[in-house]
Amino acid sequence: MAKIGINIATGSLQKEEIIVGIDLGTTNSLIAIIHPETKQAVALKEHNTSSLVPSIVHFNENARLNDTVGQGNVTVGEAAKQYLITEPQNTIFSAKRLMGKSYNDIKNHSSFFTYKIINDNTESLVKVQVGNKFYSPIDLSSFILKELKQRAEHILKTPVNKAVVTVPAYFNDAQRQATRDAGKLAGLDVLRIVNEPTAASLAYGIGLSKEDHKTIAVYDLGGGTFDISILKISNGIFEVLSTNGDTYLGGDDLDNAIVKFWLQQLSINEDELKNDQMFSQAIRLKAEEAKKHLSFNEEFNGELHYSSPKGRGWEGALKISKSEFENLVQPFIEKTIICCKNALKDASLTTKDIEVIVMVGGSTRVPYVKKTISDFFGKEVNDSMNPEEVVALGAALQADILAGNNKEFLLLDITPLSLGIETRGGLMDILIPRNSKIPTKASRQYTTQVNGQSGIKISVYQGERDLVKDNRKLAEFNLTNIPGMPAGLPKVEISFLINADGILVVKAKELRSGVEQSID
Repeated sequence: MAKIGINIATGSLQKEEIIVGIDLGTTNSLIAIIHPETKQAVALKEHNTSSLVPSIVHFNENARLNDTVGQGNVTVGEAAKQYLITEPQNTIFSAKRLMGKSYNDIKNHSSFFTYKIINDNTESLVKVQVGNKFYSPIDLSSFILKELKQRAEHILKTPVNKAVVTVPAYFNDAQRQATRDAGKLAGLDVLRIVNEPTAASLAYGIGLSKEDHKTIAVYDLGGGTFDISILKISNGIFEVLSTNGDTYLGGDDLDNAIVKFWLQQLSINEDELKNDQMFSQAIRLKAEEAKKHLSFNEEFNGELHYSSPKGRGWEGALKISKSEFENLVQPFIEKTIICCKNALKDASLTTKDIEVIVMVGGSTRVPYVKKTISDFFGKEVNDSMNPEEVVALGAALQADILAGNNKEFLLLDITPLSLGIETRGGLMDILIPRNSKIPTKASRQYTTQVNGQSGIKISVYQGERDLVKDNRKLAEFNLTNIPGMPAGLPKVEISFLINADGILVVKAKELRSGVEQSID
């Protein structure tokens, strides 16, 4: 007898497997699917709740003391927000800003974080200390992904094991690999890593007819990252022409600007934030409230009533006008304009060539951001789609394409940063230039410098500077057991392969002897 499955949540026939789209954000994260009946991308949410899950992780006492993190010891999302002020040292926010970063990358911003980031004086990736335990940003992100997975399984009444996860277009190789690893820890098979602006363009362009030919700019200003991508949409093909951005620029920086403004007004030293985490978190949350309030009002008048367990307290008014706020954030928005100019230059286009500007990310709700971008491009911006959901919806559409359900659309993405190796004199020899279509492969031959040399050290870098010391080191390995030959005789072929996720695999082979080594 034949059996069929019916999903009682949607009332439709249950497919064997659902591939979800996930936007793992700095401030909020969410999960989306293609609805089996309407075939439309929808963000999943419980009845009468928000689709947004705050990217906040709280560890209770058991999690802080024990070696294992058990069920119920970690709280994620809305339920974790209440601990931001009462237990700032145990409540992690904006973990995405730490992805693929060393302490040296974020030391100038350390006062922003109210939890303990380990300074080990090395270039190794950062870790966060909570109680007796240490967590990497991969671990922290995996808790958020696990929460999204469980939320989807509860709503859909079916297991969820496969996902498309989005990342900022300007994420480097280490950050992309970290995102994939976080998915694996959460029990998800990450089928594809998709750039956030590309996903957003898919959500925007899916409604266009095949006859439409558009050149669009996707301006994506989130909680912690910024991307600008220029795309050409034609005959169902979404081709990324160029991308630019800053992986440490977002709404958090706008909040921080307000905090510094208030500290100056109140004659409070910034060191007070480091010494009193509860006060730091309380004033940061007030700044976020002010930012949102000023999107609809000319002035923010708030009060902060604060007393710490150590007996210190502070009570008073916090004020800021819309014009003051705009002056504070102008330098940050100007940075995004520079990125826009670079992206246009790389695509060999001018602002007049851009037909549509799609606004993505919660920080684009700020009127000053919209006006500045509109003035730069010389036309009104398109903010018709929910800027906080559009990336997840695009990820769900890409998941549908991977599942073979949608064969009408094709994504042609690019790598955001040049990739190369270190050569003599500390120079960067680029094998794959930035804005190359992916997947892609490039090879180049090198040789030895001294007689009888039996090995070559291969150092892989990502970046645009001529000297490797100014770029980011991704990996280093040794090709050994090269047979003894005169200098210049061995032929060492180094191959770079970037897959569809934008993740790099490097191979080195001595062609005369067949000795080879690879790393990914």
